[in-house]
Amino acid sequence: METTVTLAAAQADTGDTAWLLAATALVLLMTPGLALFYGGMVRTKSVLNMLMMSFVSIALVTIVWLACGYSLAFGDDAFAGLIGGLDHAGMAGLGPDSVQGTVPTLLFATFQLTFAIITAALISGAIADRAKFGAWLVFVPVWALLVYVPVAHWTWGPGGWILERLGALDFAGGLPVEITSGASGLALALVLGPRLGFKKDAMRPHNLPMVMLGAGLLWFGWFGFNAGSALGANGLAAAAFLNTLAAGCTGLLGWLFVEQKRDGHPTTLGAASGAVAGLVAITPSCGSVSLLGALVVGLAAGVVCSYAVGWKFKFNYDDSLDVVGVHLVGGIIGTLLIGVFATATMTGGAEGLLYGGGLTQLGKQAVAVVAVAAYAFLVTYGIGKVIDKVMGLRASEEQEHTGLDLTVHAETAYDHGVLGHGAPVGSSLSSSLPAAQKVKKQA
Repeated sequence: METTVTLAAAQADTGDTAWLLAATALVLLMTPGLALFYGGMVRTKSVLNMLMMSFVSIALVTIVWLACGYSLAFGDDAFAGLIGGLDHAGMAGLGPDSVQGTVPTLLFATFQLTFAIITAALISGAIADRAKFGAWLVFVPVWALLVYVPVAHWTWGPGGWILERLGALDFAGGLPVEITSGASGLALALVLGPRLGFKKDAMRPHNLPMVMLGAGLLWFGWFGFNAGSALGANGLAAAAFLNTLAAGCTGLLGWLFVEQKRDGHPTTLGAASGAVAGLVAITPSCGSVSLLGALVVGLAAGVVCSYAVGWKFKFNYDDSLDVVGVHLVGGIIGTLLIGVFATATMTGGAEGLLYGGGLTQLGKQAVAVVAVAAYAFLVTYGIGKVIDKVMGLRASEEQEHTGLDLTVHAETAYDHGVLGHGAPVGSSLSSSLPAAQKVKKQA
């Protein structure tokens, strides 16, 4: 992904601009798609809370990004490749005539904003069913500023140490999006502790058609995510587009193969999860590997991630919706395999192990993976601990048992002949509703 910010009195290319406008809309659509994907995976009592955690992330991250996030991530380097400056805080100096490469700078900034949004929303899957919504409102902007923004600068920003000093490759977000969200999800899951009934209750997805719809929207949006990162309507965008499709397909098939062999049944949840795993893995590598490499990357992610989602039971961390097993593990696979399958035809220079590049690029990719995962985990763990100490991060046992939809949002996703927003007649929750609300409902 080209990232050097240039403000020039030049006209943007209309074709590149049109494509990036479409790609930006596609990436933004991924967050509502994620909301449906996650919403279908939880139980009926927390569906709306899951949707809300994704949707509110759009608003919270946008405010942070416009205030200072974009400037710190993509402004000129201010300190040792670690963070940008504040020259563009509040989007200062970025008028409609400012150009980034061949597209308007404001469009480039908006495109990058959609990446930051979905990365924050991804974390919510690790803490589903048990986090305070108010604490989430505090966590998201703090996390975006302290975790996502620095890693984005390292990976894509002008002077970023991973991009320009280390020389590791990441075309569309394996480091800032996938590994960062996965490591952060693990940290928050450890701070919160497991759900009530973890490893005892089934906790099955309540609506698999919703999961499949969400996965489909994610896949659709992923073409903007990956092909849009070429920042132009060109051959590189076309190659990234095809690689994205191919890896999603082999990821799906790889996961189903494991399920059939291990469990005797290929499942719809497995198909959705496998496709997402393949898409996660190809995100960093779609602009670096050939079509054959993309097929292998997707297949590897589908197979490995199908086993990785079960690690939470072995190691006793409750990653509710498998953010660690899919996004962290899939992101690591895709980022490392650049060092194996990168080809000069795609990268313009760097080559992986199988194309004569030796172990050099693989070593660079490994250093980037370790650095980003460690930073995201440690800082997120610290943020979670501070929020937990100040205001409490976990919902009460009663709220968790009853469900966050009713106790936090005073709503339920499904009305099956109950009073109010889901409280059965005569229940303690029904009697605790405000008098005016009960009268209205009784009327």
